[in-house]
Amino acid sequence: MPGHEPFTTDDRARIKQFAREAGFDLCGIAPAGNFHELEAFPGWIADGLHGEMRYMESRNEAGDLKRARLAHVAPWARSVIVCAINYNTAEPYSTRVNDRSRGWISRYAWSREDYHEAVLRRLRQVESRLRQPETSNILQSRSYVDTGPLIERVYARYAGIGWIGKNTCIINQQLGSWLFLGVILTSLELAPDLPAPDRCGRCTRCLDACPTHAFVAPGELDARLCISYLTIEKRGEIPDELRSGLGRHVFGCDICQDVCPWNRKAPITRAEEFQPREGLVNPALDWLAEMQADEFRSVFRGSPVRRAKLTGLRRNAVVAMGNSGDEKFLPTLQRLSDDADPVVAEHARWAVNTLKAALGSGL
Repeated sequence: MPGHEPFTTDDRARIKQFAREAGFDLCGIAPAGNFHELEAFPGWIADGLHGEMRYMESRNEAGDLKRARLAHVAPWARSVIVCAINYNTAEPYSTRVNDRSRGWISRYAWSREDYHEAVLRRLRQVESRLRQPETSNILQSRSYVDTGPLIERVYARYAGIGWIGKNTCIINQQLGSWLFLGVILTSLELAPDLPAPDRCGRCTRCLDACPTHAFVAPGELDARLCISYLTIEKRGEIPDELRSGLGRHVFGCDICQDVCPWNRKAPITRAEEFQPREGLVNPALDWLAEMQADEFRSVFRGSPVRRAKLTGLRRNAVVAMGNSGDEKFLPTLQRLSDDADPVVAEHARWAVNTLKAALGSGL
């Protein structure tokens, strides 16, 4: 199997079989080319729509944005193998949960194992099987799971995994959008798959459902307004005008996926490690708001939730308590108004005033 000649149809099928045997639900191959979807990225960065996510500004030695073109970081890459695995579980969607005393952690972060590790382990199984004796000395490859200097969803589209929805998520006609993506950059010249056709049509449910109006246009997200960004990436104070829009979300947001018609019949994952940890589905808000460092480390060991840090998670919880309309939270919030963490204390004071106003209006 020569290293830089196109694979035959059978060889491409064999790679997809490797992916299935590693536990992936989908696999496709995209060329390592320049796609028109990537052309908007420099302008998106220049307009500051990425907020405080400075890692997206990463540049090569020539000063080029790495994510704007694969050749900026991997000029040797000829093909991108994109793998996807379903992480949906049987738990209700956030839009169907109405318990005011409980918050929402995004579905992807419930898992018993950090998805980065779970997906990367599978990717490396596939990558190792590419390194056959006749290619091992000349093959270059690199695996990424949500950490590489590239925009995975663009390559997923051209690999036929799914289309990019108006909410910027990859949507597969059979599996919906509850998908973790992993990519293998390779120097092998592989015959690419056909891009997936866009099947969103005139539907705008995801755009209409966003509480903070984070979509400035179909397929264009202002991260600074996104609940996922605000509860995970944003440090310090959340802007006052956006706090009420967070509702009871404490880590991430699933609303634009929960309302998507393509997720109505989304199947349940076969991967055991993506089943939810105890206590993370609709967690009690007062438990999170008063959580201490030792418990945070224990409960969220190996979890994506650690990215928010304890300060961020507690901050988010008190905002959610303020938005809850639940009078029972007032004593806790009043106590947290003098918390040693100034960020938590400031948001708790806002929550007290918000909750009192809601109760006074009879809400």
